[in-house]
Amino acid sequence: MSEYYDFNKMEYIGNQKGLKAGDGFHYYNPGELIQGKKMSEWLKFSVAYWHTMDQRLVDPFGDGTAQRPWDKFEDPMEQALAKVDYMFEFLDKMNVEYFAFHDRDLAPEGKTLRETNANLDKVVDKIVEKMQETGKKVLWNTSSLFTNPRFVAGGATAPFADIVAYSAAQIKHSLEIAKRVNSMNYVFWGGREGYESLLNTDMKLEQEHIAKFFHMAKDYANEIGYTGQFLLEPKPKEPTSHQYDTDAATTIAFLKTYGLEKDFKLNLEGNHAYLAGHTYEHEVRVARDAGLLGSLDANMGDKLIGWDIDEFPNDIYEATLVMYEMLKNGGLATGGLNFDAKPRRQSFTMEDLFLAHTAGMDTYAAGLRVAAKLLEDRVFDSVIEDRYSSFKSGIGADFENDKVTFKELEDYVIDKPQSELIAATKSGHLEQLKSTLNNYIFTVLGK
Repeated sequence: MSEYYDFNKMEYIGNQKGLKAGDGFHYYNPGELIQGKKMSEWLKFSVAYWHTMDQRLVDPFGDGTAQRPWDKFEDPMEQALAKVDYMFEFLDKMNVEYFAFHDRDLAPEGKTLRETNANLDKVVDKIVEKMQETGKKVLWNTSSLFTNPRFVAGGATAPFADIVAYSAAQIKHSLEIAKRVNSMNYVFWGGREGYESLLNTDMKLEQEHIAKFFHMAKDYANEIGYTGQFLLEPKPKEPTSHQYDTDAATTIAFLKTYGLEKDFKLNLEGNHAYLAGHTYEHEVRVARDAGLLGSLDANMGDKLIGWDIDEFPNDIYEATLVMYEMLKNGGLATGGLNFDAKPRRQSFTMEDLFLAHTAGMDTYAAGLRVAAKLLEDRVFDSVIEDRYSSFKSGIGADFENDKVTFKELEDYVIDKPQSELIAATKSGHLEQLKSTLNNYIFTVLGK
């Protein structure tokens, strides 16, 4: 029996020991090669400190239900230090190499920022020691500029200069921590960087302020020698009516407008895609096409619920299509798959935390397996190449290579009979493609 958890370490058991989930990984085999790379290298899974250690399973209508062993510590700092031990054993038991955290996940705030930083540094000291002992790594860290009442109107976009100054000081210390823990990425999530109403908002000024803020953050990272990748995480709404990083396309436009696209990439989340009215794979494709796909938050939402529920991923279709985009991207470089997810409110035991992470890891491992086979067989590539083949020769090639004008295009089609134009189109065979995707999922995962 372990010191902290009475659970066995999760190992790969395959599909030979029954269908019930929870005894081990059915699809996640860390050392198995997928397209020439270990599965653990494609799937750099990360445990989210805020959900795993801090989340009480509250919802807008009820108090927390979570039962956690570290609740026995009454002193906030004693509990904060104890949770580090619990976290690292959890990582070990789950066979996960990475974790992620907000600054305020780790330690309680003091009466001043100086006191708060001192509390935080004590916990970070212990984290660094545990990292050296275990070899675990930080996928990314970030700052909470949204929880405390001082951020009622935002952090970097606040209409109050004192709050902007406080936000900068908090990010400064957080970047220093990023360097200490050798964080692979640093994420900016604008939890309240938006507006509730345009009636009292200077939207242009607020976006100029946060752009200036991001440039200053990058300048300071360069000054202290922190080389982790900067990431922005889009989210459309909640808690504000409109957030400035509403989706991938809007965030990319912001980066390019303010000259930040060379220093930032995107950290994308499944639940946020739902709230933006998109699919997760759409958001990943938009970022990939722009060359700005950085990292992924592995969660999902409920299409019937209108808020950010951060459910552990269990949709094999979504996982397959997201992994397909990830493979087409050549992987995630410094990024990974962070479980910004929590068990359901009725799943309140420690066992549920282990089971939920196991399910999420298996879902994305299964999706990776299917996606790799789809790529190997060029299932979608061959269809897309054929569908756009008219741009490889003739008038299509001339258009593609900027060799025609509007007048020349008009001359080409003006006397063509409608029957010829209709004959030039091809079926998209969408129903067949969706059924083929089903068949790949059933066949690959049935082996």
